[in-house]
Amino acid sequence: MTTTTNGTTTTTTPTKNQKKTNLLDHNSIKHLLDETVTEIVTSRGYKEDVRMSNVRLLIGALIVYTKEKNAFLFTYPPSGSAYNSTGLMVSSKLPRFSDMYTLTIASADPKSISAKPTVEFTKSVTKWFAKDGVLVEGLFWKDVESLINDYANGKDNKKSK
Repeated sequence: MTTTTNGTTTTTTPTKNQKKTNLLDHNSIKHLLDETVTEIVTSRGYKEDVRMSNVRLLIGALIVYTKEKNAFLFTYPPSGSAYNSTGLMVSSKLPRFSDMYTLTIASADPKSISAKPTVEFTKSVTKWFAKDGVLVEGLFWKDVESLINDYANGKDNKKSK
C-alpha cells in the first residue's frame, strides 16, 4: 500500500494477522502457544479427535487428571497413513513463574503396538516472542515441526534445548 502525504510517499506493507499476547500473563502465553501448536499439527494432516473433549465435558475433572494430564489436543492418525499408525496426544506445561515451555507429543493410544516413543522439548518462551508480545511464528513453527518429525521418525528425543 502506498500513501502520499504532503509530497512524501510512504510505503507500508499490510501485516498478516499477527498473534500477540500479554507477556506478563502466563496463561495468555500458554494459550497462544497451545493454539498455534494445534494449527501446526492439523496442518500436517492430523485431524482433531473431539471425542475426548466431549467426554471431558461429561465427566469433568476426573478424566482431566487421570487420562489427559496436560493434554490439549488429541488427533486421529494422519489421513492416508497405514494401519500401523496412531493418533497424537499433544500436551504442554508452562509452570507459573517460569519461562520454560515444555511441549510433549505422544501416541493417543500408548498401549498400541504401533505407538511410537514420546518426544518433547523444553525451551524458553523468550525465544519465540518479540518485546511487544508478538509471536515470531516462523521460529515456533520450525521447533514444533521438528518435534513432529522426531515423533514420526520414531526418535526417542526427550531433551531440552
